[in-house]
Amino acid sequence: MTPAVFPGLSLDDAEREIHAHIFSRTPEQDHDAKLRRVAEALSQLGNPHERLRVVHVTGTNGKTSTSRMIESLLRASGLRTGLFTSPHLTSLRERIMIGGAPMPQEALVRLWQRVAPAVHAVDSASIQAGGPRMSFFEVLTVLGLVAYADANVDVAVIEVGIGGQRDATNVVTGEVAVLTPMAEDHADYFTGGLPGIAAEKSGIIKHGATVVSAVQDDVAAHVISAHAAVRSASVFWEGGHMSVDDRRVVAGGQVVTLRTAAFTYVDAFVPLHGEFQAQNALVALAACEVFLGQGIPRSLELPAVAQGFAAATSPGRLEVLAQHPTILVDAAHNPHGVDALVGALGETFAFDSVVGVVAVLADKDSDGILVGLEPVMDHLVITRTESVRAMEVAELAAAAREVFGAARVSEAEDVPTAMRLAIQMATTRTGDRNGVVVAGSITLVGEARRHVQSAADALGAADVENATDVPEAAATDALMRGRVEPRGTSDTAGASETESQPA
Repeated sequence: MTPAVFPGLSLDDAEREIHAHIFSRTPEQDHDAKLRRVAEALSQLGNPHERLRVVHVTGTNGKTSTSRMIESLLRASGLRTGLFTSPHLTSLRERIMIGGAPMPQEALVRLWQRVAPAVHAVDSASIQAGGPRMSFFEVLTVLGLVAYADANVDVAVIEVGIGGQRDATNVVTGEVAVLTPMAEDHADYFTGGLPGIAAEKSGIIKHGATVVSAVQDDVAAHVISAHAAVRSASVFWEGGHMSVDDRRVVAGGQVVTLRTAAFTYVDAFVPLHGEFQAQNALVALAACEVFLGQGIPRSLELPAVAQGFAAATSPGRLEVLAQHPTILVDAAHNPHGVDALVGALGETFAFDSVVGVVAVLADKDSDGILVGLEPVMDHLVITRTESVRAMEVAELAAAAREVFGAARVSEAEDVPTAMRLAIQMATTRTGDRNGVVVAGSITLVGEARRHVQSAADALGAADVENATDVPEAAATDALMRGRVEPRGTSDTAGASETESQPA
């Protein structure tokens, strides 16, 4: 089918054209101007975001998983949902979910046809005033908000890109503000340490809203409370109004008992690994209660809870891509995220030996990441992603040798080479349960997933998860020999706006 806006192009080619244009736009460093540009573009489109009911989610770690669980629970409760998250791992349409599915290609093309004139008008005005074009995240935010209004969703779950107060998404008025755990990260954006981070993230709290917060450091909790009081917003706290009362690890995830302000949900199955995912599930459930109760917690029907959690996924977060050896990817890209990964490895994955594949962006705490990984990685393969902001292999490898020792560190020039080397090492090490663990950057996870997916495709598997269905020897051979071709669209700079942000 040929879309009218791109005559002569297939839908695949049209999507690639849109993708290339959006991600040719650079991130914007004048963060205060982002809101003005997004608001102006939306104004030219009739302010569709003002018609949306919104759950707005921020935090340092866990906000994507929490957003996905909120959306899944609300959809299971009978609502038509929108979900805006970032970055994407394969297609930018993953960032704009409607009814639990990525926006269809044709819908994206037609949406771009409608939104592009407003984007270009704002670009022209900004350039004339000596400023930049809209950044790619600003454009994506406009696309998402227009798409949700057009789809008449009952609720849009919106994950911030970075921070909160100055984020492009903060044009919305969230009825519920969700705050996942906060920690120090991205020092070139936040000032004032943890209090400054908490103040920036509390900026999504709107007047009269309801706040649902994970347990926070005391200094962050004080800042959140003060912001909420100024805005006459009520706050529901983990540890006070809600808690994870019980959890046990089972095959494929965990079974948890979650106490909220409205109800105690006993033995709910969450198909995600790690104690932090139980915390995310609790916060997500509490957020759904206050949204459905319009500020007053209202318990969810038990079948909706079971269905919502069972359908929840979190690609790139403790995700098993293949077996023999087990290939596990995790988006941990700061010490707080690494601590969660390490805890989950010890609890859920009884590996005899672990080979790590690590790449880090230059503005991240690489030393903190390496120190956190050292106790659980027997050997490390250092590489770099396609991101223009990736730390060079030699620099990261030198830092790794300071932590791991020279004998435990190898180098690879790119992610496919690193994956092949790590898999070869894992298959030749002693032990029956050896693993390859990929961590350190969201862009790294995306590239590793594409590599494994392409190998699975070459063997006839339908998707990444089905890579475990092909014969063990064939799967390992395909991954090690590199019989893969690039798949989908990837941003060499693009996934980086949100990768540069806490995710």
